[in-house]
Amino acid sequence: MSSVLVVGGTSGIGREFARVRAGQGDEVVVTGRDAHRAGTVAKEIGAGRGLALDLSRPKEIAAALAPAGRVDHLVIAGVARDENRVADYDIEAALRLVTLKLVGYTEVVHALGPRLHDDSAVVLFGGQAKERPYPGATTVATVNAGMRGLVHTLAVELAPVRVNAVHPGVVGDSPYWAGRPEEVLAGLRARTPGGRLATMADVVDAVDFLLRNRSVNAVELAVDGGWLLG
Repeated sequence: MSSVLVVGGTSGIGREFARVRAGQGDEVVVTGRDAHRAGTVAKEIGAGRGLALDLSRPKEIAAALAPAGRVDHLVIAGVARDENRVADYDIEAALRLVTLKLVGYTEVVHALGPRLHDDSAVVLFGGQAKERPYPGATTVATVNAGMRGLVHTLAVELAPVRVNAVHPGVVGDSPYWAGRPEEVLAGLRARTPGGRLATMADVVDAVDFLLRNRSVNAVELAVDGGWLLG
């Protein structure tokens, strides 16, 4: 049994990963911005505990994580949807997202440092907007590209703790994409070599691989079905 902490584990892919690992008998802790929701989700998926943590408020992260114990596997999946364009730039929204992903992710690792051990592994969430930006992805693409530098520096500073990143493409059955019009999803599938979009199960499996395989370190793994080739 492993101790697993999923930051951003109350919705989407983070929740699904936490649910799978709890179902396998691991000791799982999930975090979300709202304490009640974190506790409710923890009960629903069989996790041991839910904690309130807001990645965009990094000065509060250490206190929020104080109840967490030893961490074998750390997954930081918390994201925010940001529609920001240079022509109509929202500085506050940009600052929040940059803080959430680049400062918040780093502070989580810093706060948990004493509870990581030589066999611990960390997976950070990025996204393929870094490779194929779209209108409104100004900040999203930038912070996801920043995951490379963060993974590399953490892998060096935390060694022998392993640190990797997963970069999902369009995840067709995720809450964000599942409600899109079928013609939109069909067009995305048509531009993907395999003719299918990534699923949440695909991303969960990829995260599990990065956590389990002890020879994989400082790797950025794209889970997009070859979407970038379309």
